[in-house]
Amino acid sequence: MTQALALRLGNVAKDYRGGVKALRGVSVEIAGGEQVAVVGPSGSGKTTMLTILGTLERPTSGAVEVAGRDAVKASDAELAGLRAHEIGFVFQGFHLQEAMTALENVANGMLYTGAPARERREAARTALERVGLGHRLTHKPSQLSGGERQRVAIARALAKRPVIILADEPTGNLDSKAGQEVIALLHTLAADGATLALITHDEHIAEAFPRRLQMRDGELVGDERQ
Repeated sequence: MTQALALRLGNVAKDYRGGVKALRGVSVEIAGGEQVAVVGPSGSGKTTMLTILGTLERPTSGAVEVAGRDAVKASDAELAGLRAHEIGFVFQGFHLQEAMTALENVANGMLYTGAPARERREAARTALERVGLGHRLTHKPSQLSGGERQRVAIARALAKRPVIILADEPTGNLDSKAGQEVIALLHTLAADGATLALITHDEHIAEAFPRRLQMRDGELVGDERQ
């Protein structure tokens, strides 16, 4: 049975001031549950594509559908709700609050879901246990290794059980061993049914994905399944 689409871009362009054309007519469809790597040189439009898929930016033109919703016509409030409930983000920088414990960082990431504090803390605890950090709940970021900090960031993305996970160079600040562990973890968690789209410069990481999108000069120039 064909899976419903999780993400769709239809002839999407994104222009910035100064005549910069970050995306030039990109069209792509990603089915629910797919795991996709996005590769390409710096400046190819990878991150812009991901931020538009994540509704963090609007396109200059074109169609964007996220989790079955029209992200172009949606209001800012509707997009904020979509991000709060349906999308989990993992970035190269961990973006953790240094004064907060791992548990507090993850629970704080669910503030905009509207869930009660106790429910958020329980979801945070469960998410941290899933990423192997059940013994680090009360540790602050300065007490954690780089790999552990990224696991906290992943737990924060997963605590609300999103249907879509968007990751932008999640291994960029990690050594090779920690990076491999983070990618393996993302694959395992996405195997539960979430859609995973991940940006990487590392061809070895991309090769482990069933599908690879190649970006260059703001255009989608390759779409390989393996």
